[in-house]
Amino acid sequence: MDNYELLNSEGKDGKAPAPTLQSSDETLYCEAEASLAVEKEKLPPESSETDLEIEDTEKFFTTGQQEMYLEACRLVGVVPVSHFLRNMDEAYVNLNHHGLGPNGIKAIAIALVSNTTVITLEVADNNILDKGAMSLVEMLQENYYLQELNMSENNLGFEGAKVISQFLQRNTTSLLNLQLSGNNFKDNCAELLCHALSFNYHIKILDLSYNQFSDKAGEHLGQMLALNVGLQSLNLSWNHLHSRGAIALCNGLRANVTLRKLDVSMNGFGNEAAAALGEVLRTNASLAYLDVSSNGISNEGIARISRGLEVNESLRVLKLFLNPMSMEGAVLLILSIKRNPKCKMEELDISNVVVSENFTKTLEGVYAVHPQLDVLYKGLQGFSVKKTVHQWTNLMKLILNYADQNKITIVDFFKSLNPTGALKMPVGQFRKALMQQTRVPIHRSQVRELIKKLDDKAGMVDFRSAPHGPGAPVSPLPLSACLPPTPLPLSTWLGLMEGRQLRAPLLCIKLLQLPDLCRATKYSAAGRRVWEGWVAGGTHTADM
Repeated sequence: MDNYELLNSEGKDGKAPAPTLQSSDETLYCEAEASLAVEKEKLPPESSETDLEIEDTEKFFTTGQQEMYLEACRLVGVVPVSHFLRNMDEAYVNLNHHGLGPNGIKAIAIALVSNTTVITLEVADNNILDKGAMSLVEMLQENYYLQELNMSENNLGFEGAKVISQFLQRNTTSLLNLQLSGNNFKDNCAELLCHALSFNYHIKILDLSYNQFSDKAGEHLGQMLALNVGLQSLNLSWNHLHSRGAIALCNGLRANVTLRKLDVSMNGFGNEAAAALGEVLRTNASLAYLDVSSNGISNEGIARISRGLEVNESLRVLKLFLNPMSMEGAVLLILSIKRNPKCKMEELDISNVVVSENFTKTLEGVYAVHPQLDVLYKGLQGFSVKKTVHQWTNLMKLILNYADQNKITIVDFFKSLNPTGALKMPVGQFRKALMQQTRVPIHRSQVRELIKKLDDKAGMVDFRSAPHGPGAPVSPLPLSACLPPTPLPLSTWLGLMEGRQLRAPLLCIKLLQLPDLCRATKYSAAGRRVWEGWVAGGTHTADM
């Protein structure tokens, strides 16, 4: 699925020297609350409007980022986090599981008020409570660079939900991705959050999984989805949504025009809500990814979902894993896809269902109509699952052999599959192109394993991630441009190639043993092909 997508100061202020860091890594890495003696020296708390302000405003604008953080730690009485000090100039900062507490996160929030480099901040499992949430949202009112924030597993509760909902109502943040998983949110929290989100168009990705939302929360969520025009991804997995709440959620989905990804796995939809979901699929034109795994949906509910698939033109991924369906329900699903010539389905996950040979024959007919589709099932009746998986040769080896025989690089092969010639390609188009090409004989299960290795988790395959696959350069560098004019010792060559992260040491040694390798004017044809394949990311080994 889609993924969304700078003030260092001039010097230190001499009035307040930075505290000396402790030598223990453990002490620096994990946040510690101040001792009682330090607490007595702390200034009395200010109002919420100025809670993150440094007392000396001139110091605020003349102190460097690290000095600002150290000063903030001194003021609130906590030990600085060395990992934050080392990474506060990076775009991604991960402070999960650091035991920060409300005061620790307050010091970090103070430092981030004027920060222009951090785009993603992870502070999950730090017990920051509602006070810590307040510090973060106050920081976000001033910081317009932070786009992704993970506050999961921080025991925010109702008070934390109130703080966040008030912040979301302002609708002025640069925040696009907000993760609030596992925060002990109940139905009253859902009411607050949904009221704020009904008119918030900035948040694109929202994670509310592992909370305690029940049917009443489902009603609030449905009302929110009917009004919201910004949300594109919503995770409600591992909650307590049953038939009534799930039906209300589906009613909101019918009117929604922006949501592209919905995860409601590990709830309790049942067959009634599955029927409502089928109606959603008939009318909704935006939903591309739907996960309803483990929701107690039997063949009866699967039949209603199948009716929606017969006319749906937007859904690409449907996950129904761990629902109590049989092979009969699986047949209904694939036949509904076959009957829909405009179906965009790329992945159907029914991987707890054991099928028959007749099912696979029917499925081949579906694949003929929709070559971009991949159906994941548990296995064939009477066959070992492990045996079925391991009977196919590694696809990358087949592609390597083909490339070697035709004196091309893997880059050339993959580029030939992509009409744009780019090194990234949508998963469905990549699967379709591989299945329709005739140069390398392959099986769909081989393509599935290859996609697992190349998938960038954003609905695209990246050819540069292939084992021994294409590297950064699209055109291989000539050997003469890479070799020095004078011979080098074997150990030096090994060091150079390790720097390029060559994945085949044996090949490296073979290459080094070629005659006249270290001379730019004399090298064998095999040596040239090996070198160029290596530079491109491949491992051509013919004639060695």
